[in-house]
Amino acid sequence: MLLAALARVSAEVACTSARSRKTALLAELFSAADPVDAPLVIPYLAGRLPQGRIGVGWSALRDPPPPADRPTLTVRDVDAALTALAGVAGPGAQAERRRLVGGLLAAATDQEQRFLHGLLTGEVRQGALDALAVEGLAAATGAPPDAVRRAVMLAGSLPDVARALLSDGPPALAGFRLTVGRPVGPMLARTAASVAEAIDRLGRCAVEEKLDGIRVQVHRDGPYVRIHTRTLDEVTDRLPEITALVRELPAERLVLDGEVIALGADGRPVPFQRVAGRFGSRTDVAAARAALPLTPVFFDLLALGDRALLDLPGDRRHAELAALVPESTRVRRCVVEDPDDPGARAAAADFFESTLRRGHEGVVVKALDAPYSAGRRGAAWLKVKPVHTLDLVVLAAEWGHGRRTGKLSNLHLGARAPGGGFVMLGKTFKGLTDATLGWQTERLGQLAVADDGHVVTVRPELVVEIAYDGLQTSPRYPAGVTLRFARVVRYREDKTAAEADTLDTVLAAHR
Repeated sequence: MLLAALARVSAEVACTSARSRKTALLAELFSAADPVDAPLVIPYLAGRLPQGRIGVGWSALRDPPPPADRPTLTVRDVDAALTALAGVAGPGAQAERRRLVGGLLAAATDQEQRFLHGLLTGEVRQGALDALAVEGLAAATGAPPDAVRRAVMLAGSLPDVARALLSDGPPALAGFRLTVGRPVGPMLARTAASVAEAIDRLGRCAVEEKLDGIRVQVHRDGPYVRIHTRTLDEVTDRLPEITALVRELPAERLVLDGEVIALGADGRPVPFQRVAGRFGSRTDVAAARAALPLTPVFFDLLALGDRALLDLPGDRRHAELAALVPESTRVRRCVVEDPDDPGARAAAADFFESTLRRGHEGVVVKALDAPYSAGRRGAAWLKVKPVHTLDLVVLAAEWGHGRRTGKLSNLHLGARAPGGGFVMLGKTFKGLTDATLGWQTERLGQLAVADDGHVVTVRPELVVEIAYDGLQTSPRYPAGVTLRFARVVRYREDKTAAEADTLDTVLAAHR
């Protein structure tokens, strides 16, 4: 498939708000695609690179060559070029990356260059493309959308399902079953404002601790144990203690869903960054394990023996889990059998508060009658977390790409420093509506003091209220911390920069 076709559809999808039109565009694209192109077309549409990070920064994209007059690049040409870029290392790597990027862009038309720029910078944002791609595939092949969703759930890979569907049609979906040893996409949670709201929405439910660790899916088949992350990457060799524990369970075949955390001497969870650092260690796993042993906390059971449990209601799956996994490695929970019972609702609220006191980040409220919807952010699981906000000052903003071309998008955020001035705490482009983007582009333009073509530095006068999930240690920022999952709530034109939150306030919250 020519990259031009994909770039055209990407631009058209970004410019329309009608879901039916987006689906029709994707269906047209998939109908014209070769099955072997599906594993490239789908991640490219969603702004993902199959190679992961390839080391291409803004400097390599700053001065693109003139575009080609006509389209000749195929998606497989692009994949080959990106694979070559990912393999560049050692002395002269930066110059070699520039050369390879220049060659790729020189072969691209103007529209293809814009698409590649967004792909390489992570700025291809077109909404829930994976969900739309499922509907587009169904329309292109005549398969029932629910059957495609379930196949993706069981395969753990939308590209794999797409390749099979485009090659063999709807009968190919029957080949995707839950198989011990093959990871499936994890079930995800939507958000609720409070435990009370979650109970109102779900009825009979369980309120479980929400742990700030790393999601894992554990498969055991006899002596063989395989551990996968939320993104389905295998990490078995990094977690020997989890492997040993699962081998002790009284079942030869199983699939468990859970979280890996680390606990301090006081029994409280250690910061996520330390868990991620231990998790990422690949060289001396034994030393890393000795320095920071990890603990699994399991909260679901997807398969046991030769039985797939996905379609069982949540309370049945938990009963099977409780019979198999010791309490010490099961998630704490509070069950609300009667949502109209004031005592049960009060107990759930108390459980939420005690969970926060134990150092966890919130709770997940789960409907007791719901099946496990793997790979989906369904309405049967609702996460509840306390909302933290700060009033920070905009120090700079980055020019956007894709739908945000010509708009100032990614905000650089700062807190007031003790000796005067401001200390940068992070960036965000989340939470910005089209109206807000337009307003902030005009307003920040009035405050601009420098523009290097990528970042516009502004006078530190505009205050913005930022919601965030917590703080994490980061050597990239001068205060040593940065905001986690920051998003814009609103601009505070009623406040001056002198009334913004101080760095001392931020650090006190971190401690």
